[in-house]
Amino acid sequence: MHALEITDLTKVYDDGTEALADLSLVVPDGGFHGLLGPNGSGKSTLIGIVTGLVRGPAGHVRVFGHDAVADPRRARTLVGLAPQEVHLDRFLTAREVLSYHGRYFGMQKADAEARADELLAAFDLEGKAGTRPHRLSGGMRRRLLIARALVHRPRLAILDEPTAGVDLELRQDLWKYLSRLRDEQRTSILLTTHYLEEAEALCDRISMIQGGRIVAEGTVPELIDRFGGPRLEDAYLRVMRGAAAGVGS
Repeated sequence: MHALEITDLTKVYDDGTEALADLSLVVPDGGFHGLLGPNGSGKSTLIGIVTGLVRGPAGHVRVFGHDAVADPRRARTLVGLAPQEVHLDRFLTAREVLSYHGRYFGMQKADAEARADELLAAFDLEGKAGTRPHRLSGGMRRRLLIARALVHRPRLAILDEPTAGVDLELRQDLWKYLSRLRDEQRTSILLTTHYLEEAEALCDRISMIQGGRIVAEGTVPELIDRFGGPRLEDAYLRVMRGAAAGVGS
């Protein structure tokens, strides 16, 4: 069973904007899948439908076999979302941010608190357990945001620009956490990022999206071989230019 299976998904907003058009995407159980595309390409709409934040058509999005639209509550419990924007309650401590999030997903208090402590240790935030988020560095807030997404032990983690706004050293530290998440906890991951080297370093497979459509997909070596290299960035730019010009890939 796939972690995420999207089949022929189309989303048209009330104003007539077509955000997604016959989009299909598969993230295998245990996979680390990258979703790359410019702003306005449909990434946010896709994530919103998977997580129940945007209404979509039933029967097109399944999370471990559960229809994310017809059965959103069950699908949502299987997904952890770390959004691009860092919104963390400034009146809670880092530990409370995590434990309260666990309670929101139905965890017992003792389990939620134990899980919070476990994640604080895993993300090197133990020394900041009693600190409020607005007093943390940018990199620490990013780590806390990812930890919050994992509190309820989701089988699929959706990470939307998880290293946005952090410096190179902190970004590489976060790469280590994400690799450990996949390798040690067998969590399936869907990653969006504008850092092409990040996708190249972390992802098993990559889908490129433009205009609400998947315009190219494959492993990094496959994409480089097909569209030109020597880096993923070169292939990405060729794909996007071709898509903008209406050239089939």
